[in-house]
Amino acid sequence: MKTQKYFPFTPIDLPDRTWPSKTITEAPIWCSVDLRDGNQALIDPMNLEEKLEMFQTLVRIGIKEIEVGFPSASETEYEILRTLIEGGYIPDDVTIQVLVQSREHLIKKTFEAVKGAKNVIIHFYNSTSTLQRKVVFRKDMDGIIDIAVTGARLIKKLSDELMQTSDINIRYEYSPESFTGTEMDNAVEICQRVLEELDATPENKVILNLPATVEGSTPNGYADQIEYFCRHLKGRDSAIISLHPHNDRGTAVAAAELGLLAGAERIEGTLFGNGERTGNVDLVTLALNMYTQNIDSGLDFSDINKVREVYERTTKMKVGPRQPYAGELVFTAFSGSHQDAINKGKAYMNESHSDRWEVPYLPIDPADVGREYEPIIRINSQSGKGGAAYVMQEFGFKMPKAMHPEFGAVVQAACDKKGKELQAQEVFDLFIEEYRNVCGPYRLLNHKFSEEKEEHELLTKVHFSGTIQYNGDAPIKIEGTGAGPIDAFFSALQSIGITGYHFVDYSEHAISVGADAKACSYIHLLSPEGREVFGIGISHNINYASLKGILCAINRCQKNCVRAEQPPIFSK
Repeated sequence: MKTQKYFPFTPIDLPDRTWPSKTITEAPIWCSVDLRDGNQALIDPMNLEEKLEMFQTLVRIGIKEIEVGFPSASETEYEILRTLIEGGYIPDDVTIQVLVQSREHLIKKTFEAVKGAKNVIIHFYNSTSTLQRKVVFRKDMDGIIDIAVTGARLIKKLSDELMQTSDINIRYEYSPESFTGTEMDNAVEICQRVLEELDATPENKVILNLPATVEGSTPNGYADQIEYFCRHLKGRDSAIISLHPHNDRGTAVAAAELGLLAGAERIEGTLFGNGERTGNVDLVTLALNMYTQNIDSGLDFSDINKVREVYERTTKMKVGPRQPYAGELVFTAFSGSHQDAINKGKAYMNESHSDRWEVPYLPIDPADVGREYEPIIRINSQSGKGGAAYVMQEFGFKMPKAMHPEFGAVVQAACDKKGKELQAQEVFDLFIEEYRNVCGPYRLLNHKFSEEKEEHELLTKVHFSGTIQYNGDAPIKIEGTGAGPIDAFFSALQSIGITGYHFVDYSEHAISVGADAKACSYIHLLSPEGREVFGIGISHNINYASLKGILCAINRCQKNCVRAEQPPIFSK
């Protein structure tokens, strides 16, 4: 690739910049440009019904300034504006914004289009960058300033006339298009002249919108430009500094955040960053970033799935699976260490009753944006032992931690074989196949426990008697005595030559509630070869559940051990 083909960004000389030491403490004024920037960038622009639905969605979210289009550009754009006004779709606390080039005939048509509205922002612009002046307009800066001033003068005249004859409230916005490619002193001068022409005062502020029409620097460069502009603008208190970042370099959100630190008060953007080329700044990400910092953004994304559904249906665009906050996979974890940390974070919050969100890897509580907890843990070949255990909790099984590696290995092997993610039901099916559908070789046909009193009745022991079968052979009666049911059963097994197994641990929990509750026991053994092996048993009777768990572990060991042999007592 040719490395000497492009002009690098020229940094602003601002050694005493102040924005790096600041933090965002309050939300900006939000302005949606979905119906203009977003709509004009679609392969198939929205029809009237889709535009109305998008407008109503933006209102529900809480956006109070909505740019509804470029009514002088086409009859379609004109129609949507008239429909909104005449149909009574615009709430009294919402201001519509209309865009127009600083050209006389377009300005006049725009004023015709806004008649009957209550609150309107007339947003006019002309391009000011060095490149546009050289390549497109072939004018010097004085000629560019004249375009802006002439437009401002006409807009002020038409506004005064319209406000004298109607109840309309008109505000002004000016954009030096391609601000980031304009010499900063020139950008300051043209905006200063516009403020003067529009009689801007601290009581009647004019919005000065400073767009990164094409993102041309790192975000800190944009912030330097904003701070420089704010410092050098006379009558700064008569202006609202607005940002309109594009995403050509993929840093629009960062540029917007740093621009706010540098003195901006207003943001223009779109849902999910829709817009020309790589898009505009994403209002969803920007607002929810603030939410994670305990800042009330004033925007409601508590049902982000609904917002996403409307967006995708009306624009025919797709929200990417990794799109912050709204993407399908952003609240999932495939990595084993991530899964384990998320599990521990949730457990900590339950134990501590903390009112703060303290779950590693999840910067926001999914429930706050209407997402579900169930799909947080996803299972593939990269998943660890904790992920499979977490999924099994959704089915009521709380495996002891020592069991996680064994079942995790079973799940990982299945993932490798399948070559893709396993769904939760598939993980559950693996569990059932591995631990519950273990039918042999040993089967306990019947059993009974009784208590035996030791001499002088100082100790009570448990006696086990029952019948066991090996691979369908003739049943064998077994008996044993021990300190408890598990010990007595082990003693009975040893009496017929099933030896070498060492009991390690036992745990149990209920897997249903009420009169029909069942218990699930987890048995941890060491095999004769010293290998850890687990079994589970499920029954209404906790003692029987334990016996089933022991046989499950022994049967699994027999199944997986190449050298497994039947005890002599079963030999023919």
